[in-house]
Amino acid sequence: MTKSLTISIDAMGGDHGPSVVVPGVALAAAEAPALRYLLHGDEAAISAELAKHPTLKDRVEIRHADRVVAMDEKPAQALRRGKGTSMWAAIEAVKSGEAQGSVSAGNTGALMAISLLILRMSVDVERPCLVVGWPGVRGITTVLDVGANVDCDAERLVEFAILGEAFHRAAHGVAKPTVGLLNVGAEDMKGHEEVRQAHGILRSGKFDLDYRGFVEGDELFQNKVDVVVTDGFTGNVALKTAEGAARYINGELRAALTSSLTSKLGALLAKSGLLKLREKLSPDAAAPLLGLNGVVVKSHGGASARDIAAAIRMASKLAQSDFAAEIERNMTRLTAAVAEQQPPAVDGAA
Repeated sequence: MTKSLTISIDAMGGDHGPSVVVPGVALAAAEAPALRYLLHGDEAAISAELAKHPTLKDRVEIRHADRVVAMDEKPAQALRRGKGTSMWAAIEAVKSGEAQGSVSAGNTGALMAISLLILRMSVDVERPCLVVGWPGVRGITTVLDVGANVDCDAERLVEFAILGEAFHRAAHGVAKPTVGLLNVGAEDMKGHEEVRQAHGILRSGKFDLDYRGFVEGDELFQNKVDVVVTDGFTGNVALKTAEGAARYINGELRAALTSSLTSKLGALLAKSGLLKLREKLSPDAAAPLLGLNGVVVKSHGGASARDIAAAIRMASKLAQSDFAAEIERNMTRLTAAVAEQQPPAVDGAA
């Protein structure tokens, strides 16, 4: 950590609230001595958990919030009644400059809507997108969008490429991340019109991106490129399918390893390796919302203390990076590139 940072946290978000959030803050605090925290939510509940972690006493400030955004609340409803909730207050602290990043395990749709209302979009970015770290044979691939934008035109897909490339460099330390578009085949004529148009814009070389072309679904786990771009519909289906497959494999493996005394003994001997496998199959716990005028990181509703710590770690990395300025530089180039793709106007008949 090169400078003191403050991370603003929705302590009531997710399925477990302060009982998991505060231990997660304790884990993060042990890793990064310069970090400070604002915890928003029920003061009594947060204080009770903080009493179990005396080392946090001088690094945490509690901001009482009377209300909580429910996990099943509609985004429009959350916007109408969100002021005064722990989630709203956590984001407002970023807007005011009190904090350099925010973390919540709360309602995804509500977090997206409230963040957009309070922080607004960075220059020329139309909508925020949700990014996830995808496990692979050689490390992590950044995949976006995974659910925030169901319908995307070519310009949005190129926008995601710009956002994802800058994010991957900031989050994973890759100097020049490679970028690909998720498609049904590798040939230029494959895919729907929006994907082919985005392919043409990215291939033009007008952006400071290492674009490698199309990526097929079976290559997601092979780390063929560092950043895979797709629309929110396809990305969310792919993510949920991968999560389901991981749960299925873990369940079947557990059943097989507990089916007999011999297999149980084998499982005991292989315990460390099996734990590493389970961790590798698990999706990244930190999913930043990209494109906003501020750092917001989403953790999943059932987040553990380790997941909260991972989200805090991601928020602090992004807060210290130059990724927002990189995005702005390439977004100005996108406007010109899209204009060149448009057919010339035809004058009306006299």
